[in-house]
Amino acid sequence: MKVTVIGAGSWGTALAIVLARAEHDVEIWAREKEICYGINNFHENETYLPGVTLADSITASTDMEATLKNRDMVVVATPSHTVREVATRFKPMLSGNEFIVSVSKGIEIDTYMTMSQVLTEVLDGVIVEDHIGVLYGPSHAEEVSVFKPTVVTASAYGRSTAHAIQAAFLTPMFRVYANYDVIGVEIAGSVKNIIALAAGINDGIGMGDNAKAALLTRGLAEMRRLGMRLGASQDTFAGLAGMGDLIATCTSLHSRNRHVGFQIGKGEKLDAIIEKMNMVAEGVKTTKSVYGMAKKYQVNMPITEKVYSILFEDVDPKDAVFELMTRDPKQEILN
Repeated sequence: MKVTVIGAGSWGTALAIVLARAEHDVEIWAREKEICYGINNFHENETYLPGVTLADSITASTDMEATLKNRDMVVVATPSHTVREVATRFKPMLSGNEFIVSVSKGIEIDTYMTMSQVLTEVLDGVIVEDHIGVLYGPSHAEEVSVFKPTVVTASAYGRSTAHAIQAAFLTPMFRVYANYDVIGVEIAGSVKNIIALAAGINDGIGMGDNAKAALLTRGLAEMRRLGMRLGASQDTFAGLAGMGDLIATCTSLHSRNRHVGFQIGKGEKLDAIIEKMNMVAEGVKTTKSVYGMAKKYQVNMPITEKVYSILFEDVDPKDAVFELMTRDPKQEILN
């Protein structure tokens, strides 16, 4: 296949490496000329994935229209808050036959749309909904790019599209399962970043493993509640996009969201943390979106509420933990 990856961050670059290993013709679109120069001349994305060698066949360009010419698949790997703007830009450049794959995890602020919903709305009239899908799961770019075993899930509105995505990315060290619950996959993959912030705060404060295990377990209950309220299958949350990605993001030193939470737990302010990072921690914006969604759909999400209060209302993390621990006693239920 001829595949274009829109976005040259660590994740987009890592997936380009996977696609090249699967013997596809891969081009990357990047905003920055210096990133394109490094990929084309030194086969390395020194800014976002330093020390990893890209296949000679992978090329990069700042010319979006050139990278999209005669392509079979377009992988959208930009930060979630830029997906609408980027898709609006490339819509006139599409033939209408492409598969569109979102690998951006997040919920759009104000509209509360998932990324596949944003793409469906923006690309309406050119790309049919059945050609839009997502690729989610426990998959840190730092490990994927050096071919460490990784297992993810491909989900799409059309079953044939889910299988096309599965086949495109499948390599010996990158195993892909098909899943047809798009909303469940996207809610799971987005909300887990909020729980990762909470897990990082927990580690930064030094609350211990008992508390962290509780956060993961009750965080899973929150994402399941929201997903099922939106029509998702509860089985999805026990799978790769749910429990799988939750474990990876909440426990790994590669996790940017856990890192942000950890620094907050140590007493640093959010703005200062973000200023020092050259990559996006999606959970920060997603917290704001999901907090609003929980209110709109009347879904009980106490961990999300406390993370929101810590990030945006300057509540002391230790006070937030105390408030969670002293809530009224409840029955442990699945929904």
